Amino acid sequence: MRRILPLLLIGAALAAACEQKPTEVGAPPSDAKAVEKGFPTPDDPAARQRAPDVFRVRFTTSKGDFVIEARRAWAPIGTDRFYNLVRLGWYDDVRIFRVDPRFVVQFGMSGDPERSKEWMDANIPDDPVTQKNVKGSVSFATAGPGTRTTQIFVNVVNNSSSLDHRGFAPFGTVVEGLDVLTSLTSTKPEHHPQGRSPQQHQIAALGNQYLDSAFPELTRIESAKVEK
Repeated sequence: MRRILPLLLIGAALAAACEQKPTEVGAPPSDAKAVEKGFPTPDDPAARQRAPDVFRVRFTTSKGDFVIEARRAWAPIGTDRFYNLVRLGWYDDVRIFRVDPRFVVQFGMSGDPERSKEWMDANIPDDPVTQKNVKGSVSFATAGPGTRTTQIFVNVVNNSSSLDHRGFAPFGTVVEGLDVLTSLTSTKPEHHPQGRSPQQHQIAALGNQYLDSAFPELTRIESAKVEK
């Protein structure tokens, strides 16, 4: 049975995401050619490139831009996965489906159900936790050891005491536009007009069709690009 990516929860149940181990290969095909062939599978060499030591990614959203600076030395396996997902367009046209103003902002589920099927179990091994989950830091969500895939979260408060010892390894930090993320409307049920939140199994099954119909107010990530 396929595992549905659980939400990253604080307290007794902390969880939410998945991924697979990248490897270093020869020169990658151009991004344009990779996209022309369709989105690569997790085992495709196009999805398994080594990230630069330091790079920045600009996320353009319906509420404004924010920029993540990733540092490979902090969490090399996670940084490689993040880099490949960005350069191949995974985060383009996705929704920020989780906003908890006292915890995290989380995204990274594809709006395309077929892509979700390919990557749902594409786990990557854990990185050692070398940095703290302080405000503005960025980590992969996880459902337990060895379960990182595509979902990431931005700590919008200092969560170091609750997350560091649970294996959440920051690979970057928001260096521009953190105010955009901290200003987003909460998706917690008690703050939603209909008293509900987006459900991950529905996102996996129906993608943006479900989110745009049931939660049209969600922030849309229009594009995520590595800055030159």
